Amino acid sequence: MKVRVLGCSGAIAKDCRTTSFLLGTKVLIDAGTGVGDLTLDEMQDIDHVFLTHSHLDHIAALPLMLDATGARRDKPIYLYGLQSTLDALKAHIFNDVIWPDFSQIPSIQSPFLKFFPVEVGQQTLVNGMLIEALPAQHSVPALGYAVCQNGPCWIFTGDTGACPDLWLRVNQLNVGILVIETAFSKKERALALLSGHLDPQSMAEQLNHIDFDKVFPIYITHTKPAETELIMREIEQLNGMESHRRFDIHWLRAGHEFSL
Repeated sequence: MKVRVLGCSGAIAKDCRTTSFLLGTKVLIDAGTGVGDLTLDEMQDIDHVFLTHSHLDHIAALPLMLDATGARRDKPIYLYGLQSTLDALKAHIFNDVIWPDFSQIPSIQSPFLKFFPVEVGQQTLVNGMLIEALPAQHSVPALGYAVCQNGPCWIFTGDTGACPDLWLRVNQLNVGILVIETAFSKKERALALLSGHLDPQSMAEQLNHIDFDKVFPIYITHTKPAETELIMREIEQLNGMESHRRFDIHWLRAGHEFSL
């Protein structure tokens, strides 16, 4: 299984693109601004989009991608997410005010977009990949995802604060790579807690839920551009302290590709 990082920033700036991962050639996990780096043919090849939640940085490119490729396709894009996430997109994006309702055009019988609600724990098999919806705790209903294809799983926490149920499931899986958000630096810990995000200290506390016999690389995503270097320094400091458990931690960058 090939995972291509299209975007992994917590906001936009030069060379900073928001969250989106391309799995193989036909599956997206989230549809942030990183999708805009795909060619038209690459976008047209995407058949399935799995959303973690409804926030703009994770869905921004979806309406534009549909507009760019819909008429070139002979079947709809399948959009997966919590029912509340799909309802939010129907009400606030695909509402014929902000953007056309592509679930109804060019016709109800042959739309550009179809919605498929998923629940925590649900597994969906697409293109030989088993995609499981994982629990998350955010300021809106949210998911993470575990993706497996004949080998260890690629796990993405999505946007989340403390979530014990997530780690219960992670410890049951054969993990190859874990991608975890750390949106704020330590000085913004109160804001991270309020908004359902992690800072370096709370991220380290969450990682301590991982069983000691599980060892795999961990990649940090969703850092704010203005604080990325500070966040990574703080993580490195915590990870090097004798009082903290040490993990194999890296900073995720757009353009990274992984094979599992």
